[in-house]
Amino acid sequence: MFFIKSNDNAKIAVYELNPNGKRTIVLVHGWPLSHEMFEYQIPALLNAGYRIVTMDLRGFGNSEVTSAGYNYNQFATDLYCVIYELNLCDFDLLGFSMGGAIVTRYMKLYRGYGVRKLCLCDAAVPSYCKSYHNPYGQTLEDTNKLIKRGFNDRPELNEYFGSIFFYKEPSKYFKDWFQNLNNSASGLGEMCSLIALRDENVFDDLKYICTPTGIFHGKEDKICPFGMAEIMNKNIKNSIMFPLEKAGHGAFYDDKDNFNRTLIKFLNN
Repeated sequence: MFFIKSNDNAKIAVYELNPNGKRTIVLVHGWPLSHEMFEYQIPALLNAGYRIVTMDLRGFGNSEVTSAGYNYNQFATDLYCVIYELNLCDFDLLGFSMGGAIVTRYMKLYRGYGVRKLCLCDAAVPSYCKSYHNPYGQTLEDTNKLIKRGFNDRPELNEYFGSIFFYKEPSKYFKDWFQNLNNSASGLGEMCSLIALRDENVFDDLKYICTPTGIFHGKEDKICPFGMAEIMNKNIKNSIMFPLEKAGHGAFYDDKDNFNRTLIKFLNN
């Protein structure tokens, strides 16, 4: 692990594996997780010869907890600072859930700088909440209840979030690990980002995506319903849909072998 400073001097924790890999992939985690969520993708990507760059979003994992900056523009700028500092080019970019919205904003703000292929995985795109362009999102009322819940008892919110995350029931040990991963976020980062999830919308950003894009989405996703993937597919040029049967929001684990195999096949084609 090492730190890269963003444009406001916030220290972003960055992790790099296999620096001499034949191709680079950058992984951006979702809410309220950290880079550790990709534990079950990393071995498959390493076996495929990839150089892997991951990061913790500000306020999450080992990155600095800042007093502000928990919005998609700043998260996308943090990502750009990591990409620029590492001199990355012709790399693949993957975003999960809120991370999918962040990489979508990156594609607009920075015109897809350096990206060869884009992967949106159970992405909170075009918005987390219902909107004119997204009839499938969560209701504003329910999201406000989650925010209130988190400000009163954040671990309980994380327990609830974990209970609807997967389609298949994980082992008790996995659930404990996942709960600890959720709880590792800072209270400030987690709750301010949840407000951003409620308020932000990246529908207009989709027209800026011109690179080949894979849309990986669980058919049983209760957090970002599958209809959102169909909106992405319709509005992103040169996109391919990869529906994951019997998988929820955590399709990367519910159907991990198929997910990993399909992801690597898409990247290698």
